[in-house]
Amino acid sequence: MTAPSAPQPSVTVRMFSQRFSSTPLGARLARHLALTQLHTWGIPHGTSLSDTAATIVGELAANAVTHGRVPGRDFELRLAHTPDVLLRIEVSDTRGERLPPGPADLPPSLPLLDETGRGLLLVDALADRWKVLDRVSLGVSLPGKTVRVELDLPAARQRHRAPSA
Repeated sequence: MTAPSAPQPSVTVRMFSQRFSSTPLGARLARHLALTQLHTWGIPHGTSLSDTAATIVGELAANAVTHGRVPGRDFELRLAHTPDVLLRIEVSDTRGERLPPGPADLPPSLPLLDETGRGLLLVDALADRWKVLDRVSLGVSLPGKTVRVELDLPAARQRHRAPSA
């Protein structure tokens, strides 16, 4: 006879997915809907996490519209939220012939007068983790790429910190 195990806390993963037109208006709408969804999930507007997520969604959506646009095809925003643990942001586009640089490939700095190229540097500074993946849906490889960003939530950061001596 085995001893009864302690009850495991339930884990709820909240998910949001929406496609948007590959236009500046679509990018702006993606950012606004992401903020609204986060607020619904208990991450209020104007908090540090909400502002960070809005910046990341805005940068990735702008990149999808500017560099990943294929006429007539949408880009997709996906959010996943595990309360007290993780917020995952994914933006997928349909252009696959040129992958953006990953975290290890970013230049350490850009010339001050360059007008582009800072978006992924900003994502790199704000994200706990991020990477560029091939675009996959339901286990099927599709044309395009996905940029996945993960943000550890404050409660998870507290649990991972080592006690100070």
